[in-house]
Amino acid sequence: MSEARRPGEGRYAHLEREQRWLVGRPPAFDGPLIEIRDRYLTGTRLRLRRAENGSSVVHKLGQKVRVDPEDPELVKLTNIYLSDAEYSALTQLGANELSKTRRRIDHDGRVVVVDAFHGALEGLMLAETELSPDEPLVGLPPFALADVTHDDRFSGGALAALSPEAQRGLVAELA
Repeated sequence: MSEARRPGEGRYAHLEREQRWLVGRPPAFDGPLIEIRDRYLTGTRLRLRRAENGSSVVHKLGQKVRVDPEDPELVKLTNIYLSDAEYSALTQLGANELSKTRRRIDHDGRVVVVDAFHGALEGLMLAETELSPDEPLVGLPPFALADVTHDDRFSGGALAALSPEAQRGLVAELA
């Protein structure tokens, strides 16, 4: 199999590097809300996403392949956009779900998204920003409690894979 035909490789995959923080006191928001439902397809590296901003809905199928299997900071990401019918068909597959409300803010001239989770993860808030591959990590913003960039417990797939009891336990541990 050629390099270009392996998961995370090829012309459609792009490098994504994110820095994540555990949010304590939420910052002031001034932008639109985006309601997101993520379905992490069982036994795969695939994420089915529905994002609604009130006036439109976007459906995507994404694959995230970690450059270092132990570190969630750097991934190779491939996305395809789906029709409503394609999204609906894929929702029939087994998956672990997460739902969250996303807000975008400007912090020191960079875009930061803040996600407030729902369901058993109610009370958990994470913020993230994208970094270039060689950019140093950003200092801890005033609204953040800790940098969790390298803590796999806070990657979407890991959060979704937790049982509701374990999700509630994680939120209680952080309180």
